[in-house]
Amino acid sequence: MKLACLFSGGKDSTYAIHLAKKQGHDVVCLLSIFPKSEESHLLHHPNLRWTKLQSESMNIPQLTIISNSNETSDELIVMEKLLQNAKEQFQIDGLVHGGIKSKFQKEKFETLCLKLNLVSIAPLWGTDPKEYMNQLLDSNFHFMMITVSSDGLDEQWLGKLISKSDIEVLNNLSDKFGFNLNFEGGESETFVISCPLFSHPIKINKFTKNWDGYRGRFEIVDAELNYNA
Repeated sequence: MKLACLFSGGKDSTYAIHLAKKQGHDVVCLLSIFPKSEESHLLHHPNLRWTKLQSESMNIPQLTIISNSNETSDELIVMEKLLQNAKEQFQIDGLVHGGIKSKFQKEKFETLCLKLNLVSIAPLWGTDPKEYMNQLLDSNFHFMMITVSSDGLDEQWLGKLISKSDIEVLNNLSDKFGFNLNFEGGESETFVISCPLFSHPIKINKFTKNWDGYRGRFEIVDAELNYNA
């Protein structure tokens, strides 16, 4: 099937593309919605403007739209416009997304797809958190944590490229503090800088870190594709 992917630049949406392609689907466009603020319950916020580099590296065109409201109902209207646009431009049959266990998100996406006569595909759905995190690294996905907002996750994790040993540490912290190891509850957001889908990795030239004692953000200020890697 020809699919669009709801794309944030993080590990889940990028890995969902990887799995969809392995299943024989053709991911023909990326759909990225710029939320009004980080208070959105449906959409990712940080570093979204740099998804254009990932789009270029994967050679998958990207459609973007801005949401002027944090209300889920308004965001779904914006998403519907974007999906309709993708149907017209790319003749898509369905939508792939990186949902793992959020029934709230999954049901919203499925309802929207049903309305537009599209198939909703969630290849990560129900995966075991620790197995999934290790599977990402085994599949040669290189990703960093770009936000943290949970007990047990401090400033040291901001901008950190995740390794196998980090997953063990995160797993222990997850057990102790009760956050989702795969971060689906928003405890952290991630950004993929290299994976088998990319022709070139992303090189971060400049960044800032913001930390308020509980929440933190790694903000990419300047980045480019590394054609020498």
